[in-house]
Amino acid sequence: MRIGIVCPYSWDVPGGVQFHIRDLTEYFIRLGHEVSVLAPADDDTPLPPYVVSAGRAVPVPYNGSVARLNFGFLSAARVRRWLHEGAFDVVHIHEPTSPSLGLLTCWAAEGPIVATFHTSNPRSRAMIAAYAILQAALEKISARIAVSEYARRTLVEHLGGDAVVIPNGVDVDFFARAEPKAEWQGDTIGFIGRIDEPRKGLPVLMKALPKILAARPQTRLLVAGRGDEKEAVEPLPRELRSRVEFLGMVSDEDKARFLRSVDLYVAPNTGGESFGIILVEAMSAGAPVLASDLDAFAQVLDQGSAGELFANEDADALAEAAVRLLDDPERRAGLRERGSAHVRRFDWSTVGADILSVYETVTAGAAAVAADDRATGLRARFGLARD
Repeated sequence: MRIGIVCPYSWDVPGGVQFHIRDLTEYFIRLGHEVSVLAPADDDTPLPPYVVSAGRAVPVPYNGSVARLNFGFLSAARVRRWLHEGAFDVVHIHEPTSPSLGLLTCWAAEGPIVATFHTSNPRSRAMIAAYAILQAALEKISARIAVSEYARRTLVEHLGGDAVVIPNGVDVDFFARAEPKAEWQGDTIGFIGRIDEPRKGLPVLMKALPKILAARPQTRLLVAGRGDEKEAVEPLPRELRSRVEFLGMVSDEDKARFLRSVDLYVAPNTGGESFGIILVEAMSAGAPVLASDLDAFAQVLDQGSAGELFANEDADALAEAAVRLLDDPERRAGLRERGSAHVRRFDWSTVGADILSVYETVTAGAAAVAADDRATGLRARFGLARD
C-alpha cells in the first residue's frame, strides 16, 4: 500500500504527535508498505528518508502550548506536489483542524482520507469559530480516529460526527529491554517534559518537593527536557536546589534508560492532555507511575489500577502520595507488575494493526464506489438498464 502521512507540527521540535507519526511510519515500512511523511522542517534539519519537508514552520499558540505550524500559498503548492508525486492509496492526516499542513491537505487531496484527532480541549472557542471554514474539508474525510475518548469527545462536541478510538502506540519491548543507568538509580523521582511549559506541571512538582525532601532527604529529582533550569528551581529554598538534577534533552535510548532507572515517575501535568504517551512509556519501562488525575491520564492508567493518581494541581497531595510510594517497595512492585501487563494493549503490534484496518476499510470502500461508477458509466454508454 502507498501511504501518505501528514504531520502538522515541525519535525525540528520533537513532541508526542511527531513521535507517534515516526513510529507508525516505521512500523508500516517494516511490514513492507511504502510510506511518505510530509512535515514542516527547517532547511538544515536532518530528516529520515521517508520525510518530505514542506518548509519552515512558525510558532503559534495552540491548545495551551506553542505549536510550530506551516501554512500559506507556498506550503499549499508543496502539498499539491507531494500528493501528485506520491499517488497514494490513502492519505492519513493528523490534526486536520490545526492551521497547518493537515488542513491544506484536506482541501487538496482526492481519494480516501483518514484523519487522526489528538487534541482534547472541551472549551475550544477557536474550533467553534472556525467550524464553517473547516466543514468543507472535514466532509472529505473518509474515516476519523481519536487517540482517546477525550479527543473523541472534543471532536463530537465541536465539529460533529464521530470517530473510532485508537490510542497512541509505543514499542513496549524497546523500553522494557533498556538497561538502567547506575547514576540515575537510588531514591530517584523522574520527570520528562518541557520545563518552561506550565501545563506539563513541573511547577507543581517543585512546590511538592520540599515536603518530599523533609520526609526523605536522600531523594533526588531528575528532570529531562529543554527549558530554563535556573527559573525552574527558583521557587525552591537554596539548600534544596542541589537535590534537582537537570539532564537536558535526552535521546530515545536515554529516555528508556531513564525510565528504567527511576524509583518513581511523576506526571504532574495540569491540563490539555488528550492521551498521555509518557505514562505508557514509563509503564513499558517498568517505572511505577504517579500522575495527576486528568481524565485522559486516569484512562491510560486504568482508573488508578496501573498507576496512582493525585488531585490535579494539588502539590500537597502529590507530596503525600510520592512519600507513601517511596516508603513502600511492595506497592511500587505491584504497580510495576500491573503496569507492565496493562501497557501491552498500547504496543504497535496492536495499535498499528488497528490503524491499518481503517486504511483497508476506506480503500476497499473507495474501490467499490469507483467500480460502481464505472459500471454505471458503461450502462449509460451502451443504453443498458440496471438489473
